[in-house]
Amino acid sequence: MSKFGVSLLHRFTAPLSAAGLVAGALFWLAALTPSLIPRNGLLQGAIAGLCFAVGYGLAAGVAQLWVWLGLPAPGTGPLHWLRRVAAVAAGVIVIAAAFFAGGWQNDVTKALGLPSVPAGWPFVLLAVGVALFIVLLMIGRFFGALRELYLLPMRRLLPMRAAILLASVLALWSFWAIGNGVLLQALLRGLDSAYRTVDAVIPADEAPPKDPLKTGSAASLLSWEELGREGRRRVLAAPDAAQITGITGKPAAEPLRIYVGLNSARTPEERAALALAEMERVGAFSRKLLVIATPTGTGWVDEAAMMPLEVMQGGDLASVSVQYSYLPSWLTLFVDPVYGEDTARAVFDAIYGHWRSLPKDSRPRLFLFGLSLGSLNSDLASDAFALLGDPFEGAFWTGPPFASRTWPQVTATRQQGSPAWLPVARNNSVFRFFTAQDQSQLQQPGWGPVKVLYLQYPSDPITFFKTDMWRREPDWMKSPRGPDVSPALTWMPAISFIQLAFDLMTATTVPKGRGHVFAAKDYAAGWQAITQPEGFGEAEMKKLEVWLDGLGL
Repeated sequence: MSKFGVSLLHRFTAPLSAAGLVAGALFWLAALTPSLIPRNGLLQGAIAGLCFAVGYGLAAGVAQLWVWLGLPAPGTGPLHWLRRVAAVAAGVIVIAAAFFAGGWQNDVTKALGLPSVPAGWPFVLLAVGVALFIVLLMIGRFFGALRELYLLPMRRLLPMRAAILLASVLALWSFWAIGNGVLLQALLRGLDSAYRTVDAVIPADEAPPKDPLKTGSAASLLSWEELGREGRRRVLAAPDAAQITGITGKPAAEPLRIYVGLNSARTPEERAALALAEMERVGAFSRKLLVIATPTGTGWVDEAAMMPLEVMQGGDLASVSVQYSYLPSWLTLFVDPVYGEDTARAVFDAIYGHWRSLPKDSRPRLFLFGLSLGSLNSDLASDAFALLGDPFEGAFWTGPPFASRTWPQVTATRQQGSPAWLPVARNNSVFRFFTAQDQSQLQQPGWGPVKVLYLQYPSDPITFFKTDMWRREPDWMKSPRGPDVSPALTWMPAISFIQLAFDLMTATTVPKGRGHVFAAKDYAAGWQAITQPEGFGEAEMKKLEVWLDGLGL
C-alpha cells in the first residue's frame, strides 16, 4: 500500500477528539434553536449535522494547535477516559436536544400560523444529522491525509513547523480548487440544464395566443416557443379586459404584456432591442402607464403583483419583462448576486431612452418593479445621476435581497428609533417601507416626484440575511422584533449565519404574507399608494381584494 493509502487508513480509523465531540454537541444544540423559517426533520438534520461538524472541527483544530505549539497535554491514559466521557456527554446532548427542539420549532410555526411539527420529526433529524456529520468527518480526514502527502517531501527541506504550515495551505488550495472550480461548476451546469429543460416544456393548455397584440402570437416579433415557461405564463395571465370590467364596472382595455425569453436572442442588448421593437409594435408607449417588471432568477413575474395594478389602471398599461436566467434567486444570490445586471441595464437603457425621447405630455407614466432578485437587478439597472433631468416616476421593489445596492444604505441610515425591519427613511419623500401588518407610511403625505417603495416581511431571510452575521448580531434581531418573528430566536456567532443561509432555500415554503411569499392585497396597497389611480377608491379596492382572495392570492 502507498504511503498516502497508509496515511488515509490511519486517519479514517483514528479515535475521535474529546474536545471536538463536546464542542460539536454544543454546536448541535445551538443549531436547533429557532430562526425565521420552520424546518422539516430533513433540513434541520442537515443544519445540525453541519454545525456539529463545524464545532468538532474548530475544537479538534485548537487541540492540534495546542500540541503543535508544544504545550502540555494529557497523557494516553487520561485521554482515553476523556474520550469516553466526552462521547457519552455528546450523545446525551445530541439526543436530548433533538427531542427538546420540537418545542422551539413550534415557536416558529406559531409565529407564522403553521401547524406543529410531526411526531417523527426528532428521529428524522437524528438520522440525517448523524449521517451528515460522519460524511463531513471523513472529508475532513481525507484533507488530513492529503496534507500528510504534501508534507512527506517538505519535511526533508524545511523545518517541521514550516513544512506543516505549507502543506496545510496546499491542501486547502487543492480542496478549494476542486470544490469551487470543478464540483460547483458541475452542479451549476446540471441545475442550469435541468431548469432549462423545465423552461422549454409547453403544456397543452398553453397554445399561442390569437390576439395580435400579445407577445408570441402569429403577428409578434417573438416566437412562442422561445418565450420560455414563465414568459408564456406571463403573457396568458389574468385579468383580461372583461374580467377588469367585471370588477370595476367600467369599460377596460386589454393589458399589454411584453415578454422576451432567454432563448429569444443571444445577448442582453439584442433581447432589449427585441423588447423595445415589440413594445412599439403593440403600441405600449401609447398606454397611460408603463412598467419595466424585472423578473426573478427563473424568469418569473409574480401574477399577484401585476394583477392589482392592471385592474386599478383599467387595463390601460403595458408591462415589459426580459428573462436573464433559469436558476432560482436564492441560488443565484450565493453564486453571483449581480447576475442579470447586464440584462436589466440593457433593457432599462433601451426603454428609458425611447421613453425620454417622447413628448412629456403624451408619454406614459414610467414605473419600475422587481421581486426578489428582480428587485436587486431593477435597482442596479438605473443610474440616479443620469435620471436627475428626467426621472421615472417610481419604483416598487418587493422582498429586496440582502445584496441589494440601495436598500441596505437606506436601512442603515434610517431615522433613529425605527426598527430595521420597518425603517423610516431620512428622506421620507422618496423612500418608504411597509409590511403586511404596518402600512402607515403609505398613508403619509409628502411624496416627492420620484417614489421608491419597499414591501418587506420581517420573517424574510432573503431580505434580512447578512454576510457578517456570523460575527455580529443584525439590527433586525434586536427589540422590538417583527410580529412574524419568533421571540425565542437568539443570535449566536456562526450558528445564526448557517441557520439563515438554510432559511434562504425555504423562504417560499410558508403561507402568503410571511417569509418570501407576498400577498396580492399587499401588492395592491403598494400600487395604490405609489400610482394613485384615478377613480379607484375604497369600494373598488374591496371588490379587488374579494376577487384576489377568490384566486387564492
